Amino acid sequence: MTPTSPESPTSAETPTSPASTTRTRSTRRLTTAQALVAFLARQYTERDGRRHRLISATWGIFGHGNVAGIGQALVEAGNGIDNGDANAYGNTNAHSHSDWNANANGNGGWNGNGNGNGSRTAPRMPYLQGRNEQAMVHAAVGYARQSGRLSAHAVTTSIGPGATNLVTGAALATINHLPVLLLPGDTFATRPADPVLQQLEVPYAGDVSVNDCLRPVSRYFDRVTRPEALIPAALQAMRVLADPAETGAVTLALPQDVQAEAYDWPEEFFAERVWPVRRPAPDAAELEAAVRAVRSARRPLIVAGGGVRHSGAEETLAAFTAATRIPVASTQAGKGSLRHDHPADVGGIGHTGTATAGELARTADLVIGVGTRYTDFTTASGTLFENPAVRFLNLNITGFDAHKLAALPLVADARTGLEALTSALAGRSYRVDPAYETEYASAKEAWEEQVEASFATPDPTARPTQTQVLGLLDTLVTEEDILINAAGSLPGDLHKLWRARSRDQYHVEYGYSCMGYEIPAAIGVLLATEARTRPRPVWALVGDGTYLMNPTEIVTAVQENLPLKLVILQNHGYASIGGLSEAVGGERFGTAYRHRAPDGGFTGPPLPVDLAANAASLGLHVLRATTVDDLRKALAEARDAEGPTCVYVETETPDTVSGPPPAQAWWDVPVAETASRPAAVKAREEYDRQVAARRRHL
Repeated sequence: MTPTSPESPTSAETPTSPASTTRTRSTRRLTTAQALVAFLARQYTERDGRRHRLISATWGIFGHGNVAGIGQALVEAGNGIDNGDANAYGNTNAHSHSDWNANANGNGGWNGNGNGNGSRTAPRMPYLQGRNEQAMVHAAVGYARQSGRLSAHAVTTSIGPGATNLVTGAALATINHLPVLLLPGDTFATRPADPVLQQLEVPYAGDVSVNDCLRPVSRYFDRVTRPEALIPAALQAMRVLADPAETGAVTLALPQDVQAEAYDWPEEFFAERVWPVRRPAPDAAELEAAVRAVRSARRPLIVAGGGVRHSGAEETLAAFTAATRIPVASTQAGKGSLRHDHPADVGGIGHTGTATAGELARTADLVIGVGTRYTDFTTASGTLFENPAVRFLNLNITGFDAHKLAALPLVADARTGLEALTSALAGRSYRVDPAYETEYASAKEAWEEQVEASFATPDPTARPTQTQVLGLLDTLVTEEDILINAAGSLPGDLHKLWRARSRDQYHVEYGYSCMGYEIPAAIGVLLATEARTRPRPVWALVGDGTYLMNPTEIVTAVQENLPLKLVILQNHGYASIGGLSEAVGGERFGTAYRHRAPDGGFTGPPLPVDLAANAASLGLHVLRATTVDDLRKALAEARDAEGPTCVYVETETPDTVSGPPPAQAWWDVPVAETASRPAAVKAREEYDRQVAARRRHL
């Protein structure tokens, strides 16, 4: 039978049971891949009365495992950006001010908001060309985060290494609770040739493929071994992607023969579906317990996590602090929940946090976690919250996180929960003691003096330090700019020092802290912020170690003419791990990018790599800066550039000028218990001293 056009329904008889009569229903004959793409183009999320295209584009690198399936289906669906599908940008660009009634909204973007159908009968599926499978997932994750988890991208690969390259990106997405749909090709379901190219053979199991590596890092996994099995699998995939408590990486493994196999699909499968993004309210009893806990607290502290941003709860958090005057410390994912100059904002918390937040945490009698997972960086590996009487109240959309640290749970959407808590406290006349307000306001002012000292550039002809680079950016950016980072020493400096001016300016991926995330994520963010019509300055900040991990998506930025602003900081090695290695007795072993010395160590001259030339060879316009003055001009030029631009600077170590303040809290990295080298022996003594302060909150 000749396949019909994707636009042409046909009529077919449905199988009947002996007790039933024959019925007819409308069907459409398509391949499994064509059906999947057509299905995805009609899925939407809805929250607060606004609709968003759930899967607004598909990234892909093609090989024998998907070229004739998903690849051909994308050709059928249209391979460009359809303004009929993605034309409702939705800009809510309000920002907060430095008063107690601050608001803090973000921005919409190229995320297919609105009806999404335009004048077309069949919505198109835009295609984006990647250069590395892991990087494609990172780009999709950056897009999803910037889109408020209401819109996502799909990623398709061939079998073999293309599929296994997805694993790192999938882990990052799942750990950070960010939606991405993975569509790796798989080996033949019918096994006409066994093994096929790139097939993993497992002697004890014939149904295992390399895609099974994706199971533990996916929130939902299914292998579609028959066309009709796609229907329940696809519906479950959408359910998980749209569920704020469950979302993460979703994998549908697609055997290459099944992708190309035709089937008579019921028309109902292609009906437009809207997946409501829930805002669950708190249980009445849990809410009353939470109110009692807050009212009895004398030194409460809020820990704002990524859930504040995902819920769009920034305004509600500001209203809660306006009513209660409780200070707010932020995790890496939660930074920007309040503007840096909001009176209640006391900066980052934990190992990379501010001294202000650290001292408040040590003396807090109630810690109110809002949308946080309490990672070891946040809790200083269980040593930060020192008050013997400290208790925890956790507002989180997942019960798993709400119960951490033996907390009173308040299981709810962050915005809905904060609204309920604010309302319930309104009639109880709760507000912290004015002396407590004065205390943290004074401590915050003192910390700002340290920030200014770190950012200061007294000699414009000197080579800048890393913190001075941040200081120069700080003088340049507005609330429109977005900074992206993930790994190295930059996350620590940014968490301590950066002055977030809007809810979405601070984009640091620290759940997985994945080197190589920044450049592709910036592409995803640009796609979500209307880069083609109303660009916002998006900065990807990377060290040389991170750059060498994954620079390939520069080519994609050039291909799409996206105004990426890439800043490469050359410090000749793994600076962050080098510092950690020194602290734990590792003597910076294997962390410098240098020639081998005669003694066999990597202590010779720096390697003669030219990352600026490499970036230029991939198509970027490159600006080299050697001094503070050069850098100031280069950053300004890059910000105004309409195309992808790179600023390259070799940074100075902060030995002779003010560098970043030291860590304000401990982090548990075990040190060798027995060692002969003095550095390790000394480090172990310090480790034993610190670990003695750890406690379990029960």
